[in-house]
Amino acid sequence: MEQNKLYTLLVYSENVAGILNQITAVFTRRQVNIESLNVSASSIPGVHKYTITAWSDEDQIIKITHQIEKKIDVIKANYFTDDQLFIRETGLYKLSTEKVMENPEISRTIRRFGASIIEVNPTYVIAMMYGVTEQIVELYRELDAFGCVFQYTRSGRIAVTRGKQEQVSAFLEEREQHHG
Repeated sequence: MEQNKLYTLLVYSENVAGILNQITAVFTRRQVNIESLNVSASSIPGVHKYTITAWSDEDQIIKITHQIEKKIDVIKANYFTDDQLFIRETGLYKLSTEKVMENPEISRTIRRFGASIIEVNPTYVIAMMYGVTEQIVELYRELDAFGCVFQYTRSGRIAVTRGKQEQVSAFLEEREQHHG
């Protein structure tokens, strides 16, 4: 059996209500759990970009990508492995001010990971880190080992392809020529 890998799907769609539900339903029907999901406007006016990560094997991810692309309001869907994309996430860490003040190793750990302290008050310290998933999770583990973490969260990933333009740009230009 094929080994599961983390795949990132970049899906482009018209800005239409209900399309997110249609996209996530494809994963649900195939019993594939979505690890992270980020939806935002793309660099193309009127087109939204969905960045979805899921653990799966390649056969299953190909089927999911094709099913998503069949949706009427979906313009284009592609899947990628991490080496094909430039990826970032954000981690937020809410820490005990008392523990951070009494143990200088906590601040050193935050700096060693390139994270920033963005708020300090008598109760808690907020640290923030931009980076790849593994680094953000590793900082959490190290901070948690100090027993100072009140809360922790990380964003869904954002990603761009390593090419010059959005993958959908050439597709839209070609479609415009055929219909124009």
